[in-house]
Amino acid sequence: MSKISVKNETKEEKFKRIASARTLRILNDLRLLGNCSSTGTYSYTEDDTNKIFFAIEKEVKRIKILFNKSETKFSLE
Repeated sequence: MSKISVKNETKEEKFKRIASARTLRILNDLRLLGNCSSTGTYSYTEDDTNKIFFAIEKEVKRIKILFNKSETKFSLE
């Protein structure tokens, strides 16, 4: 994989370029994972799928926290 370097690219432009590519890759990988749902080709249990979705949801929550940490403020209200 080659690095794309854009001269004079702002932080926002760099974020949008990289985050868009990574998001598209994640969405494609999720679609590929969905192909594993074919019971004609694969055999799995509900426990198997629960483990998969637990891991995915846990990681999504962790990443959301990273993006929202600057907005987290303590309050007793």
